[in-house]
Amino acid sequence: MANILVVDDEPDLVRFVRRALEAEGHQVSSALDGLEGLELALRHKPDLVILDLLMPKLDGRAVLASLLAAQPESRVLVLSATADVSARIECLEGGALDFLAKPFAVRELVARVRSRLGDVIVHRQSDVLRVGGLELDVQRRRLRVDGRTIELSQREFMLLQYFMTKSDRVCSREELLSDVWGYAFDPSTNVVDVYVARLRAKLQGNQIQTVRNVGYQLQSG
Repeated sequence: MANILVVDDEPDLVRFVRRALEAEGHQVSSALDGLEGLELALRHKPDLVILDLLMPKLDGRAVLASLLAAQPESRVLVLSATADVSARIECLEGGALDFLAKPFAVRELVARVRSRLGDVIVHRQSDVLRVGGLELDVQRRRLRVDGRTIELSQREFMLLQYFMTKSDRVCSREELLSDVWGYAFDPSTNVVDVYVARLRAKLQGNQIQTVRNVGYQLQSG
């Protein structure tokens, strides 16, 4: 079904995760240190990377940053015993799609992987999204607005794609934080508002409207 790379320095955990994912029909490769993991990810471009943070040779944060700098389309699920809120937010704001703390239930890991790979399948089936004057090529991760090509970061791309698949529907901040960033609503974070502001600046228009006390709406007309 999908190619998944597991990067973790615990051999027993790697074997455990591999068995669980192969039972789902996935092809799984692995690396036991961050440097090898980064090299494999850059060379083979897996559909999903499951990445530990505390590893020899190169830690997971450096792997995440280097991988996304070279291949912004990479999809990373962080799997780590470092589960404090600051580490979780750092990874998610740094471009990881999800964060699962150790110890974890294998059913939850499989469910999260299935959800993230479901996004990949949707991307492949829907080559181009069009809403109003926006045209988003999900394969090339390229946005065109009235003939202009606009560069987007990975999270900006994910947020805009989410808006475009739900155009004219009001999306709450809680929904956006959960579905685009992958973590529970935190009333103290303004990350959604920050990224909406970045998108608005790049779009140079009024397509994304604020719905007071609720969230945001991408208007099709």
